[in-house]
Amino acid sequence: MKAGAVVFLLWLGGSASWADTREQHNGIDKVYDPYVEPLEREIELRGVYQKDDDPDEDGILHQRLGFGASLSERVFAEVYALGKRSGSESFRLEGYELEAKIQLTEQGEFSADWGLLLELEQERSESITELSTTVLTARQWGRWVGTLNVGLEYEFGSDIDNELETFLSAQLRYRYQEYLEPALEVYADEFTRGVGPVLAGLIRGPGRSQWHWEAGLIFPLNHDTPDRSLRFLLEFEF
Repeated sequence: MKAGAVVFLLWLGGSASWADTREQHNGIDKVYDPYVEPLEREIELRGVYQKDDDPDEDGILHQRLGFGASLSERVFAEVYALGKRSGSESFRLEGYELEAKIQLTEQGEFSADWGLLLELEQERSESITELSTTVLTARQWGRWVGTLNVGLEYEFGSDIDNELETFLSAQLRYRYQEYLEPALEVYADEFTRGVGPVLAGLIRGPGRSQWHWEAGLIFPLNHDTPDRSLRFLLEFEF
């Protein structure tokens, strides 16, 4: 956790220039925990709406719809359809993503719990492929839970300059009630520096079914990040 904090401070101190690449990059998304639930299946909808204060610029809505299932007690896999809508444009399918989360340690086995996230994303209309590996770690202090994601991403294809990027996201959450847990999240990548409040909760249904929701507002820490990023997530687990 200390090493991750040092890396994050270095990123905050950096500068980036992204010209017109905002539509291609969305560093604000979700903070992953390192846990896998055996026999779990889920349908997930999540999105991020980003808008600048400039009235001449349209807001952009990034969305993804996924279905996932645990393959074993330690491995969870999910497939996503990725879409985007900008201004008056209609919603369009942008690409596809496959991800696998691997729980590396038993919960409570060490002072922090560890996992690994592997992702493969393919653009639909362009020759752009993204491969990423993310280290996931979480630690609890009483009612407080700290989660850190540190990752490495490689982008390649004929429609993009091949490049290697690093990224980080973190969450500090207070376990007030199962259905309502306030949190603070931080995001940093090549272009993004953002921080803001998040609310999350879990609503249990009959049997194994349950609804998990998250909603947050992320504010910029540099000039390249949109002035407002509203992120939401809804998962139905069964």
